[in-house]
Amino acid sequence: MDSDGTRDARGTHAEPVPRPARPPETPETPVTPAMPVTPPRPPAAPPVPPLPDGSAFLAWLRTPRPEAAPGVWRFGHRPRPDEEPEVVPGRQLAAGAVIAFLVGWLIWSLLWNGYLGGWWLLPLYAMIPDSWAEPHSFAAVVVVYAYYVIVALIILVGVGRLGRWGELWRRYGPPAWRRSAAPENQRPPAPEEDPAEFPALRAAGAADAADRLATEARQGLMRDVDHARITRAWHGVRSGRHSLATFTGAVLREGSAACPHPSGARDLPGRQARHDLLTGQVRLGTTADDPRNPYAYRGTGLALGPELLGTSLLAVGPAGSGKTGTLVRPLAESLCLHALTGRAAVVVVGAAGAGLGPAEAYDVVVRIGNPESMYDLDLYGGTTDPDEAAAVLAEALVGDLADPHPGSDSRRSTTVLAQLLGPYRAVHGRFPSVPELRALLDGAPGPLAELRAGLVEAGQESLLRELDARERQMAHPGDVGGVLADRIALLDRPAFAGFFDTSGQSRPFSLKALDHPVRVRIDLPARGHADASRILARLVLAQFTASVAVREDRSLFACMILDDATGVVTPEAVRGIQRLRSANAGAVLTLRTLDDVPRPLRGPLLGATGCRVALSGLTPWDGQDFAEVWGKEWTEARDVTDRQIIAETPAGKAVHMLRRVITGKAPTARAVTVRQVERERWSASELAHAVPPGHAVLSLTNVKGEHAPPLLVDLRG
Repeated sequence: MDSDGTRDARGTHAEPVPRPARPPETPETPVTPAMPVTPPRPPAAPPVPPLPDGSAFLAWLRTPRPEAAPGVWRFGHRPRPDEEPEVVPGRQLAAGAVIAFLVGWLIWSLLWNGYLGGWWLLPLYAMIPDSWAEPHSFAAVVVVYAYYVIVALIILVGVGRLGRWGELWRRYGPPAWRRSAAPENQRPPAPEEDPAEFPALRAAGAADAADRLATEARQGLMRDVDHARITRAWHGVRSGRHSLATFTGAVLREGSAACPHPSGARDLPGRQARHDLLTGQVRLGTTADDPRNPYAYRGTGLALGPELLGTSLLAVGPAGSGKTGTLVRPLAESLCLHALTGRAAVVVVGAAGAGLGPAEAYDVVVRIGNPESMYDLDLYGGTTDPDEAAAVLAEALVGDLADPHPGSDSRRSTTVLAQLLGPYRAVHGRFPSVPELRALLDGAPGPLAELRAGLVEAGQESLLRELDARERQMAHPGDVGGVLADRIALLDRPAFAGFFDTSGQSRPFSLKALDHPVRVRIDLPARGHADASRILARLVLAQFTASVAVREDRSLFACMILDDATGVVTPEAVRGIQRLRSANAGAVLTLRTLDDVPRPLRGPLLGATGCRVALSGLTPWDGQDFAEVWGKEWTEARDVTDRQIIAETPAGKAVHMLRRVITGKAPTARAVTVRQVERERWSASELAHAVPPGHAVLSLTNVKGEHAPPLLVDLRG
């Protein structure tokens, strides 16, 4: 059973031969692109310890999640008005209430003691008969004092409205106490509306399966990952891809463990961030209560999900600003959870030891340059087309050398590689390894002569012409073959001797596996091999953008997280990122500074990513690029002018002299001018100097086109 509740019937690559010299990382069989057509049942995962009861899970499931603006943490969110209401300060409110009470007391005292006359008693005299005016008449006493009470209440209501007693009561009285205690006293919903009773399954006729799941939810045997995974499988039933009988049978047989991920895992080894798998969000921080933030966002949680990552994300900040710990690690953790529920496939790329999560949280861990690595990286992305392989490899080797201006590309390098890869595959049935490709690019006579002989023997006339063209171009001084040979030589090092093998004796990982909910981590050898790491990062990004565009099943959200994209942003990479949204995919890139990106590509890169993050410590010139892409807005500017008052009469001059002696300042009159002006949302100076440590300014756009303005966010909240 796959995560949708059925056997996976899609075709995959042939099972590679495991590398005998490298022991497996874990006892489980990891998810690889070489899964057989009908995979065997995965080994049983460690049992998930039950909760004492299901109260925590039921409370999570029943918590309201209202619709909100992009980026708002919806779990228990309370919507706020768009505009900030005019709130009277508490001190002023209390003083006004006391003054109003004293005024009312004064009015009543003046009426009672007759200082205002007896006019207020005329209605009383007009209503009561003369016979009630006898001394000690009980009826007269009751009516008279009732009249006094009515008059006192009228005065009390008037001064109460004048002193805003109602607002004081709502702000500091029992209503405020009840609002703070309201979440703890919520009543459970009706059974037909209770998500813990799985009403959708009952309405479709799967009452037995719903009863089994509801029982395990109450007993604490179900987690948020189980609920999201089963919901994903149920959506497959509703869409007609799978049968109701198959789904129901799996649930009745295995309960909340039904429809498992191929690895058998039901959760991650540990979580560092707050996740809400019902909405797919991961909480990153709290929006600061700052006047520069819109009122509706102030104090709310900020979260990201696939609907936002589908527009790609770019984070820029210096070392130590929190890119990895507060952005990359939570996002990687969230996408791994989505992969366990069958909703996503994730590829996390970073330097070895960068803190991208434990190896147990991934299905495939590729440690390039580490002899203990169980997997290699497929240099050609799993393709059998020489032209496609040449295009991806050329982007990785010399993509950063291409002219970054719009319209330019690396077609010459692609042609050179295709002239060698096509003939080599026709002769040997595979693509060349790194040493073999280096020898061909160097123009060594032995490998070229051997390749020519093989083509003549096979009768490949068209490929012979390709090889002849390559040999003629080698004699020209401007041939790019030498540059390609120099770049491929960076991968032909002793540290990588056991990697990038094409002979079938290793277990290469290919990004063609993104048709499955796979979790992949690729560790780059940044220490001592910085240039090779940048080549490999460009290679993985190029393979990712090429693979997701041709996926058959685009219901899976595919995301690549690249921690430190220095030297990776090229013209072709920017074009590839622009195409990800339509393929239900996204990319997360981090940079220490925009200076690591060629100047002509900074604007296109910021335009290609819908989510942009500027962390604290940004330089003013980096801030200028963000300020330009965020644009301007109309704001209300208040100009206050103080002008000196000149007295014309002797009495006025005497008063002004007295005020000057008492205050030490000349008497002035204040004039306030309010006007509408267009200003930058965040200026370069504010981004460089006004963002506190641990904070960031970020703007968000989802795949529907809805966007949030730049927000100041506390990433530690």
